[in-house]
Amino acid sequence: MPEFADQPWDVVVVGAGPAGSSAARVAAERGASVLLLDRAKFPRYKTCGGGLIGISLEYVPASVLETVEQRATRVRFTLRGRSANTHRSRVPFLGLVQRDRFDQALVDAAVAAGVRFVDGVTVRSIEETDDGVTLSASGGDIRGPGDTSASDESDASDTRRAPVDIRGPGDIRARIVIGADGAGGRIGRYVGVTAGGVDLALEHEIVRPNDGRGWHDRVFLDWGADAGTYAWMFPKTETLTVGVIQAKGSPDATRAYLDRYVDQLGLSGADITRSSGHLAQWRTPDSPLRRGRVIVVGDAAALLDPFTREGISFALRSGTWAGDAAASGDLDRYVHRVERELGAEISASARLLHLFERRPALVHAMLSYTIVGPQIFLRICRGSLSVAQLFRTPVARVLLRVLRR
Repeated sequence: MPEFADQPWDVVVVGAGPAGSSAARVAAERGASVLLLDRAKFPRYKTCGGGLIGISLEYVPASVLETVEQRATRVRFTLRGRSANTHRSRVPFLGLVQRDRFDQALVDAAVAAGVRFVDGVTVRSIEETDDGVTLSASGGDIRGPGDTSASDESDASDTRRAPVDIRGPGDIRARIVIGADGAGGRIGRYVGVTAGGVDLALEHEIVRPNDGRGWHDRVFLDWGADAGTYAWMFPKTETLTVGVIQAKGSPDATRAYLDRYVDQLGLSGADITRSSGHLAQWRTPDSPLRRGRVIVVGDAAALLDPFTREGISFALRSGTWAGDAAASGDLDRYVHRVERELGAEISASARLLHLFERRPALVHAMLSYTIVGPQIFLRICRGSLSVAQLFRTPVARVLLRVLRR
C-alpha cells in the first residue's frame, strides 16, 4: 500500500476542480497535510463557458491568471435570436478560460503549496468514527510537490506519477474531508445536499472562424423561448464556446435550442471539436453543508447562481473558506460564512430567476435598452456589485415593482 494511503492526513479533498484545488491549496498553506483526489485523469475537459467574473479573479493565485485567454469588453444581448443590442465597457468585465488549462493551473498551485495530488482515483465509500474519517478508494496516479511534469507523459518509473492500486477498505484516513466531487457526487450525497433546481447545460467547442467578425473581445447572450433558458457565446484563443442551459427534463428542446443558436450565430457550418453536457444545481436554503467532520464545497454543495448559473466564483470562494476552516478545525466557521454570504446571493438570484421566467422580454428590454440595466450587469460581472446587494437598492425595488406588474 502506498505511503499516502497508509498515513493519516489532516485534510483529504475529493475532487480537484476550482473548489477542491483551492481548498487543498489554502489548507496546505495554513500548515495542514493535504491529499487531493480526483476521479478523472488531469488535465481533463469540463463543460463550462469558462467565464471568470471579477470576484473570481480575486481568489486565484497569480500563476493561474496566466490561463486567461481573452478579456471581454463588449456584450451583445438578444431575445430569441432577435432584438440585438451591444454594450461596451471601458474596462474588461469578464475573463475567459479553457477549463482544462485553468483547472490544471489550480492543481499545480496546490501541489506547489505542498499538496499531494492523486488523479484517476475513485472514492467508493466514506465512514466516520470518533477520531476521523475513512475513505475506501481504488486507482490512482500520484503527483506531489516537486513534480513539474504533472500534465505530460512522463516515465512511469517516476514514483511521483507511477500508477498505484489502493483497493480495499480503510485505505485513506483523514481528520477532515472536503467534498468537491461535483453535482450528485458521493460526498454530497453523504452530507445530504438537496437541490432547489437542476438544469441541463449543453455546449459545443467550435473552431474560431477567421471571418473578420472580431470575436475576441465580446460575449453574446440570448434569452430563449422556454422559461428560464439562455444561450451564450464565449470566445477563446482558438475556439468559441457556444452553449445553452434549460431546466432538466426537456433534453430534446435543449438540444434544439443549441442547434438554433449555432445557426443564428452563423456557425452552422463551422468545425465542432467537442460537444458535451452536464447538470448544474443550486441548493435549497436549508441544504446542509456539513456532516460531522465532512464538509462540501462548490458544485458538490450546490453552490451556484440560479439566474446566470455561474458557479466558478462560488467554487473558488467556498473552496478557499473551507481550506482555511479545515486547517484550523473550525468547520462551523465555514458553514456560517457560506450561509451568510453565498446563501444570500443564491436566494436573491433565485428571486431574479423567477422574475425572468415570467417576464423575459421585459428583462431583455431593461438590460438592452435602459441606461441602468447594462451598468448593473457590468458591475455584477466586474465584482463591484452582487445580486444580493442589488436587491437592497432603491433602483432594484422600482424595477421589481415594474416586473411584477
